[in-house]
Amino acid sequence: MEVERQAPRKIFWGWYVVAAAFITIGINYGTRYSFGVFLKPMCEDLGWPRSIVSFAMSLALLFYGIGGILSGRLLDRFAPRWIMMAGSAIAAFGFILTPFISTPLQLYMVYGVIYGLGASFFGSAVCVSSVGKWFIQKRGIAIGITSIGIGVGTMAITPLAGLIVKFFDWKAGFIILGIATFVLCTAMSQFFMGRTRPEEYGLLPDGTATLPAKPEKSSDGYTRSYRQTTRLLLTDSRFWIIAVCFGFVTMTAMTVLVHQVAYAEGYGINRIAAASSLGIIGMASIAGRFFFGWLSDKIGDAKHSACLGFACMTVAMIILLFFHSIELFYLYACLFGFGYGSISPMLPILMMDRFGRDISGTSYGLIAFFAIGLGGSLGPILGGIIYDATGSYTFAWQINLAVLMVVTVLIQFLKTAHIPETIQRQAD
Repeated sequence: MEVERQAPRKIFWGWYVVAAAFITIGINYGTRYSFGVFLKPMCEDLGWPRSIVSFAMSLALLFYGIGGILSGRLLDRFAPRWIMMAGSAIAAFGFILTPFISTPLQLYMVYGVIYGLGASFFGSAVCVSSVGKWFIQKRGIAIGITSIGIGVGTMAITPLAGLIVKFFDWKAGFIILGIATFVLCTAMSQFFMGRTRPEEYGLLPDGTATLPAKPEKSSDGYTRSYRQTTRLLLTDSRFWIIAVCFGFVTMTAMTVLVHQVAYAEGYGINRIAAASSLGIIGMASIAGRFFFGWLSDKIGDAKHSACLGFACMTVAMIILLFFHSIELFYLYACLFGFGYGSISPMLPILMMDRFGRDISGTSYGLIAFFAIGLGGSLGPILGGIIYDATGSYTFAWQINLAVLMVVTVLIQFLKTAHIPETIQRQAD
């Protein structure tokens, strides 16, 4: 049965949401990954070991995950406009305070806690989930385009951070990034992120005039209340397979993204060229995000796209571990970036496919705590501890390789979307 709604705009508003989320998430991740550029000069200037400084990034990711639970829940109730503006202001405050720290505890508070919490309110849980609410049939490509912003932001901002460090210092870098974060993200949120979901404005997902032929896969029992939703998610094996796989993949990604610049410099690659490797990862991830988002719309189950992405990262880690020329270092960055591009679109798509669109903020915020908060927070400190203990990153790369091989297989055991019998009975 077709349900008539008002004629869609020439450009469906969901695509404006995609554009704003693209820019916002690019700024979020691009500024965050610049920490890898600042790591070595911060250690040299402050006289602290890498494990001490890199722990700030671990804390930032942990609090990013914690904040994602709250921001995701708020997103299911309110438009993202004020959520994103408040987050950009808090994150900018953390950035601007960082150059004035003089003790590790101060660094952990202003960067780890303040910046980490602020970033969660204009990060993946808000940006990607906002986009997901506007699409069903084109969800993969819409989220893929949105997550390309991460690659564009990384490609544009990390080399810029390297130039700032070269010609000024790391302190100027944090201040500049803080100001830019607040101004640009506030503009995007106020102009384009004031709406919640298309049905509330007489529209349908994807900008269609009728209900989509492709039904949305969801579990209605998850929509009863926040407490029931959380409990049901945490008792679902599908949730935990996604959490474990993406948690460990994020751990490996954050280990190399924070430490690979310092690692490359240890093999005689100059700072600008080493920092450019982050830009290469960002550029390659652009192709990966679009490709894996597109592929998830074409194949039966998005878990196969995720598996392919994990496999690309596995091969890249082999190159990083055994080869040390600048040419192969750049080859590693290209392949790792392409595979890494699968994480951002596949995580929300897998969650929405299995648990529905109406609670995408709550479900993604919760999974982000485990996958990005806990998983991601292990990477930077793990790499720092191993380097300080051994004087090398070799063991860290070996751990990454083993973990990636395991999750590449494990993701294939993720069950397809269905309504569990216990939840179906509650829904009835």
